[in-house]
Amino acid sequence: MPPAPHDPAVARRILVAEDEPHIRRILATLLQGADFEVDMASDGREAMARLESATEYHLVVTDLMMPHLSGLEVLEAMAALSHRTDLPVVMLTAKGQDADREKALALGARDFLTKPFSPKKLLARIDELLGL
Repeated sequence: MPPAPHDPAVARRILVAEDEPHIRRILATLLQGADFEVDMASDGREAMARLESATEYHLVVTDLMMPHLSGLEVLEAMAALSHRTDLPVVMLTAKGQDADREKALALGARDFLTKPFSPKKLLARIDELLGL
């Protein structure tokens, strides 16, 4: 019998890349409350350092506009990481322009959500992407 969704015995680790401290806190509280392990990055460079490591991630939630590397640049750089090619990415942004959405999806993002986002919808989408 498969484990129940969010079973703490089957830890699911999510990387959150977000430069706004209050949004990082909201995402950490939301995801930890749903029994995910959460690693935080405050900019694109820090996100890439974590992604280049051997740490196992099941999903990435990244902001579009961040210092050093944007969410789009993180997506592009991830394509060169053989151990991250199938890692689902959800892009969050306050900038909901169609061109950004199309580019993010073309670079491999699985979803593109505009801020303010619905916590319930974000969790439902994460569950869907992870097959929970």
